[in-house]
Amino acid sequence: MKARFGLGETEVALALAAFGGGSMVAALILERMPDRPPMMLGAAILTLGTLAGALVGELWALMALWLVIGFGYSLVLTPSGRFLRRSARPEDRPALFAAQFALSHACWLIAYPLAGRFGAGFGLTATFLVMAALAALGLVLGWRLWPALEPEALPHRHDDLPPDHPHLREHGPEHSHTLVIDDLHRHWPLRP
Repeated sequence: MKARFGLGETEVALALAAFGGGSMVAALILERMPDRPPMMLGAAILTLGTLAGALVGELWALMALWLVIGFGYSLVLTPSGRFLRRSARPEDRPALFAAQFALSHACWLIAYPLAGRFGAGFGLTATFLVMAALAALGLVLGWRLWPALEPEALPHRHDDLPPDHPHLREHGPEHSHTLVIDDLHRHWPLRP
């Protein structure tokens, strides 16, 4: 974008400030919201914002787009910490956050060179379209794999534990409780 618009350091700083401003607005409104709706909305905003990037032709539009993309980015990332904390016991959280950090950086390791290669080979417009398609794929996967109405206590059974295991003595062979992935619950129970 810097080369496309002939931007100097000041304009790049303003674009980054617009991104940060959008990000801060989203972070401020997310405090009491559930996780899934804003994360899905943020992913949709990022997808549409990336698609709109192919149409940006003036500096004011670039600034507006960066504001919107910053807002969407924060909608996706801000609730993820709460989501991860809720998904693991305190002693397992460092490993879970490390895994999430590694996975997100692996995705960046794929997306950044892909964007750079497409940008160099096919131009900025084609790159925006390819990145928007990749974002849309992520949005669809998230929508399909993360149920909208998932109960807090999930019914499940433990066929892999001996009948006298303390967990089974406490809860019974088929039971419901708030579930986190741990040594006793290595897989998310399948929904009927």
